Amino acid sequence: MSFIYFLLIGLAAGWLAGQLTKGSGFGTVGNLVIGIIGALLGGVMFKLVGLAAYGLLGNLVMSTIGAVALLLILQAVKKK
Repeated sequence: MSFIYFLLIGLAAGWLAGQLTKGSGFGTVGNLVIGIIGALLGGVMFKLVGLAAYGLLGNLVMSTIGAVALLLILQAVKKK
């Protein structure tokens, strides 16, 4: 069940990240995939700074931050 929960949070985070970074997305499907990868990145980023996310809202915020960071990095690489 936790894997499905992770995927759903990642999908929601990808959609939110796409909305927050208008014009820098990779389409709906691309943003959703980036959201899942961003959820992992967000977890790593939070652990590096000593933060923890609890509950649905905390995990969604953490995953969205990771997805936005990943979208911005990919946008910078894509422009080169």
